[in-house]
Amino acid sequence: MNRDFDLIVLGAGSGGLTVAQRAARYGARVALFEPGPPGGTCVNLGCVPKKAFWFAAQLAHAQALAPDYGFEIRAGSLDWRRFRALRDGYIDGIRRRYAERLEGAGVCRIAAAARLVARDGVEAAGERYRAPQIVIATGARPRRLPLAGFELGMVSDDIFALDAAPRSVGIVGGGYVAVEFACLLRALGCGVELLIRKQLLDSFDAELVQVLAEQMRAQGIRITPQSNVCGARGEPGALLLDDRGGGAHGPYDAILWAVGRVPNSDGLGLDTVGVVRDEKGFIRVDAHQNTSVPGITAIGDVTACPALTPVAVAAGYALIERLFGGQPQAGFDYRAIPTVVFAEPPLGMIGLTEREARARHGDAVRIYRKRFVPLQYAVAGRATPTLMKLVCSGDDERVLGLHALGPGVDEMLQGYAVAMRQGLTRSQLRDAVAIHPTSSEELLLMH
Repeated sequence: MNRDFDLIVLGAGSGGLTVAQRAARYGARVALFEPGPPGGTCVNLGCVPKKAFWFAAQLAHAQALAPDYGFEIRAGSLDWRRFRALRDGYIDGIRRRYAERLEGAGVCRIAAAARLVARDGVEAAGERYRAPQIVIATGARPRRLPLAGFELGMVSDDIFALDAAPRSVGIVGGGYVAVEFACLLRALGCGVELLIRKQLLDSFDAELVQVLAEQMRAQGIRITPQSNVCGARGEPGALLLDDRGGGAHGPYDAILWAVGRVPNSDGLGLDTVGVVRDEKGFIRVDAHQNTSVPGITAIGDVTACPALTPVAVAAGYALIERLFGGQPQAGFDYRAIPTVVFAEPPLGMIGLTEREARARHGDAVRIYRKRFVPLQYAVAGRATPTLMKLVCSGDDERVLGLHALGPGVDEMLQGYAVAMRQGLTRSQLRDAVAIHPTSSEELLLMH
């Protein structure tokens, strides 16, 4: 096999697949190194299986709501084994399609991990390969802590191997993973305690996070702030979490550690060639994904850029346009990125929080908000609120941040993200014609 290529890609997650296939379409000879299945975290241990769980949780909520609408229904529990088989079958199909696309594009796929041995070379399974351009897209993994008894708990990867719901679970953490699994496990019948060291979802708007926390508690999730967990002990079914503040939390049937993620930047030979990392191990890149070494770039979760699949994909597209598409200035604009926490209810945001906007623009910031009970709950006599918020600035009241908490916000925000990248103002929102009756119309009518 010829071991000289135009592009070498390390990692077959969303970012790596994007750059490999797009470069191949431009005629580049591409080698893609990945020891695991294609799709990376998103397909195999993240977005896709998590969202399948979330859909199951939504069906559980629908069962609970149906009697309030007049249906005679007995709520049933999830058959985890059947659900797992359906989910895994779907994921297997994604993997097959990725493999077929790589083969069809002419990408040389090598099922091995590679490490850098030169600015233009890598080594894998005892063989050396060369290319003038190397892209590192090796992603990230759940963070593991050097705590006594840490091995007694699960990390997010392990959730997808469960064949049955734990009766109770203690979740350590306050970020995306902790909140999402707290909500979906509770919906599927688990007793849940969420142990937070500092604050819940600190990158989201504090006002909406507070309302989400209230709704989580109303669902029966116990949220314990100011926790400082220092270890775990006990046996499955009777696990305890020790707290540095004294005492213990539990007992739990299971423990989930949701304490962040770390980049897969070790073992890549970065120091050998001089690729610089930050204090947390993320590869440092500039606005065009360049590392400190010419010819070596990095995208996705192995960098400190927002850890979102669409961000890795978009950055990958821009990178290949620059390297092989004849657009030397191509780059990805990191402003107004939409993101959603698939909690119950979902929490979505685009752009700046109120705190961030005031730090940058001071008194020029204006806030508009709307709190209401969505129709699907109001008809059933429930008072669960939806909250929406606009963060605007300047005489033209340009929308710097858009935040929404409630049913359906995960599907309604995409179009607003497009508009905000084009300089959306509040007057433009008010000039638009709303779709009635919907929750999304309230984003147009705030005052």
